[in-house]
Amino acid sequence: MSLLKNIVDGYMQKVYGLKEHCDRCLRTERWGGSVVLMVVDAAFTSIGLNYFTAVVPKVEEFNEKFVKSGKIKNLKDLAKADIDELRTVWKNKRSWIIAKEIASYLSTLSDDDKMALRNWAKNAKLEKWKEDPIGRIKGIGLITFQYLRMMGGVDTIMPDKIVKRVINEILVKANLEPVNDDIEFIKKVEEIALTCGYKPIELCWMTWLIQPEGKMMRMEKYSSILSKI
Repeated sequence: MSLLKNIVDGYMQKVYGLKEHCDRCLRTERWGGSVVLMVVDAAFTSIGLNYFTAVVPKVEEFNEKFVKSGKIKNLKDLAKADIDELRTVWKNKRSWIIAKEIASYLSTLSDDDKMALRNWAKNAKLEKWKEDPIGRIKGIGLITFQYLRMMGGVDTIMPDKIVKRVINEILVKANLEPVNDDIEFIKKVEEIALTCGYKPIELCWMTWLIQPEGKMMRMEKYSSILSKI
């Protein structure tokens, strides 16, 4: 296991400020603590475009146009919002249907958006994700389900292709078997994190932030916006 820890430490040393960012996520304080923006972020991210260049600017545009203007103050407002008006910011209709359905369900749990997301996340079960009221929403896969749980305070990971590639690369370097099944992969990364002295969410974010874009790592390229998100 010391070999595995040495390898993981080597990767983790490439990223800085990671703990602060992950802790903010676990406190449900991303996007200034706006659960509406977190739900919109998750819905946009679900269609697989580049997070930093496509999703973040559009969430900011939505924030300016709808949240800061007072048109959408909470999840209840988002659930009732007109899709055609929302599509002036982000054209993909499916994303808005997903966002509105998440907002509609969460707003039945509490009038306090943050409490609603955190209560859902705490009680949502990984193994039964397909039976979960949010997991059942058309267009929500395990990755989006996990992303929402993380923003709701659960220390876990998303089994997306970058996370799987980097973590399985680490496992192979440590002479361990790579893991392909998504649920088993999540459990494995949680186990690796605890063994190596990290939080699962920290390993997850590390895999994204060490990716090169152009001549720079994302960690450096997007350092100015990381504190917002």
